[in-house]
Amino acid sequence: MVELGKLILRHYNQRFSLTVLISGYFNRAAAIDPYIDHVSNTDPSITFHRLPALPNPPSHPSSPTPHRPVLFFESIHLNNPNLLHTLQTISETSSIAALVIDFLCNPAFPVATELNIPLYYYFPTGASFVAMILHLPNLHNQTNKSFRELGNTTVLQIPGLPPIRASQMGPNLLDRNNKFYDMMLDLGMLLLKSRGIITNTIEALEPKAIKAVRNQAPAIFCIGPVVAEPRDQSGAADCLSWLDKQPSRSVMFLCFGSRGVFSVKQIEEIAVGLERSGQRFLWVVKNPPPIDDKSRRLSSISTMDFDLEAVMPKGFLERTRDRGLVVKSWAPQVEVLNRESVGGFVTHCGWNSVLEAVCAGVPMVAWPLYAEQHMNKEVLVEEMRVALPMEAAEEDEFAVAAEVEKRVRMLIESEDGREISKRCREITEKALAAWAEGGSSQTAFTELAESWSRG
Repeated sequence: MVELGKLILRHYNQRFSLTVLISGYFNRAAAIDPYIDHVSNTDPSITFHRLPALPNPPSHPSSPTPHRPVLFFESIHLNNPNLLHTLQTISETSSIAALVIDFLCNPAFPVATELNIPLYYYFPTGASFVAMILHLPNLHNQTNKSFRELGNTTVLQIPGLPPIRASQMGPNLLDRNNKFYDMMLDLGMLLLKSRGIITNTIEALEPKAIKAVRNQAPAIFCIGPVVAEPRDQSGAADCLSWLDKQPSRSVMFLCFGSRGVFSVKQIEEIAVGLERSGQRFLWVVKNPPPIDDKSRRLSSISTMDFDLEAVMPKGFLERTRDRGLVVKSWAPQVEVLNRESVGGFVTHCGWNSVLEAVCAGVPMVAWPLYAEQHMNKEVLVEEMRVALPMEAAEEDEFAVAAEVEKRVRMLIESEDGREISKRCREITEKALAAWAEGGSSQTAFTELAESWSRG
């Protein structure tokens, strides 16, 4: 959302001012204050306003990961009186052209309606996810069964998307009798009552999904690629220096987002597959979850304080040191992907990672872990044709060493891999042209600004 704000001020700082509202649910100073301070120093035109901390914030006894989105939704709802007061206060000195909310802030919709403020939804995801959410009410009315019950045997036909199995609808949507499902169902209906949908995608990347959304929503503005600025590279010199010494398009980069984790057993399988593949690699490894939590793929905490040797097969690091590099927890992904030596990217299919790979012209191996990533995988493989699928076991999403070896080899060595690389480079040219003079994203952004000016 902040990156969207920067984009607005970069192009229309004489026309609009910008205030970013921060939910009281996220009033964790140690976590977000450094970032806010950094943005405030580098982009002083952005004003941050914290909504008051909730006196009785929603909670769950053990706060397991699946319930966290629900807690967030509930906190937004509880903060509506504070949001109402804040917007009324701003209105006393300024004319509010629009309220742009992240789609997860959907409970704020009634506030915009009460104050008669034009409301727009921002999706940092692709248009395929938007198309799915818009079609969710229709899917809901077609059956009494949950997506979990429909399972792998039921193929869903969603306008603008390739065929999607019911089991690929995302873990929080699999059961229809839960609050998150109800909230997404509500979102699918309220999107149609908004002024428009802003999405971080490119017309050339998802033409079918964008057309499907455009046929239903009041308006869609595809303004991608909006990619966060690179982080401090002070701790990444060794990684980038190593890449600069490797042959062109020879290195497979493995990274699974800021929150993706694997069990020790899965890490071992990846290591064996990489070693057998004979390919060069740069692999970002996070601290694995506890032994008794083998199924977890999502972590809210990342630490670099763990023994890398202990989670790897014995002797692996030594045997592969001439053609591989393993780093703990983090690497500067944008910079890595733009290195000439990187020829492939094993990714969790998070949308930011997808955009970064597309902009760098790097083909992918799609290995989804959580959220809407399973759907993203199908879109990347079947629709965009810029990725190979990593086939994992249906029951626990475990990928064996042979599969890792196969996909790494295929992307780097095979004719299929070369075709995907060619396709990816073609899309890269279109992506980079989107913000050129008269490009699709520039045009969409101009239309968005005009809609704000009209009120």
